[in-house]
Amino acid sequence: MGVNAAVLAIDAGNSKTDVALIGPDGTLLSSVRGGGFQPPAVGIDVAVDVLASAIGEALAKARAYNEPVDSVAHVSACLANADLPVEEQALAAALRARDWGRTVEVRNDTFAILRAGVDEPRGVAVVCGAGINCVGMVPDGRTARFPAVGRISGDWGGGAGLAEEAMWFASRAEDGRGEPTELARTLPAHFGLDSMYALIAALHLGHIEFERRHELTPVLFATGAAGDPVARGLVHRLAEEVVAMASVALTRLGLLDEEAPVVLGGSVLAARHPQLDDRIAELLAAHAPKAVVRVVREPPVLGAGLLGLDHMGAAPEVHSRLRAQYG
Repeated sequence: MGVNAAVLAIDAGNSKTDVALIGPDGTLLSSVRGGGFQPPAVGIDVAVDVLASAIGEALAKARAYNEPVDSVAHVSACLANADLPVEEQALAAALRARDWGRTVEVRNDTFAILRAGVDEPRGVAVVCGAGINCVGMVPDGRTARFPAVGRISGDWGGGAGLAEEAMWFASRAEDGRGEPTELARTLPAHFGLDSMYALIAALHLGHIEFERRHELTPVLFATGAAGDPVARGLVHRLAEEVVAMASVALTRLGLLDEEAPVVLGGSVLAARHPQLDDRIAELLAAHAPKAVVRVVREPPVLGAGLLGLDHMGAAPEVHSRLRAQYG
């Protein structure tokens, strides 16, 4: 006779997928990491096949170390590329068709980071990795969010955007159209090149993979920390964007005038750049003085699991047991 799982938790990003099977008491029955989830590139069905592979492995792992899982009550899936409600609905329909659980809820993956960083479903998260996004939630089910699909939805920032902004200023500095900046030296030097012209040509001709421009974001922060005014200006602008998104989300949820968590996540914010951290703290003190800032270090799949337990109405000790297993 097998066991029943309360939650199948899924955190699926562009580069990886984490899956966890969680028992009714909050025990972690199994966890697995799989491939990236990219429905815009491969289509929904093929993307969901990637989830299916990881879920199958998680079920097999539970069978090997515990007992077979007979059923799953709820699927809590936090997915990249679920940026609009209509996309969440389409992805939820695709997951329901696989019959992995009796109920299914799909959210944008930023909600997983938020829930991993708070003790209850209340607060705001700003995530800055390759892109930038912000979501908020309160226990009564209300949420705040942005489309977060790039410049057409008003976004600025994220690792890719910062790298491109840094290159824009560095290129203009080198050819005389813009003000001087050390970025014109430090950016090409990262790739062993001696000029922005050489870096532009290498990226344009494919001698350096265009995706590697993400490597320039830490160079931007280091150049700013060394005192370069242009680089510092970009770092300060990112802080302004983070605080603007957080303040708007707090206001929409009625949390601006009370103590509320503001969770910071993603590779750029988790790197704890002192200049960025200090500027965010300074601006939040002015615009949201009661906000309580923390940087999330727990894996997002924990947040997906906690959201699933919220849906199931699990007791606080069940939530605590699951969180403890992620240490």
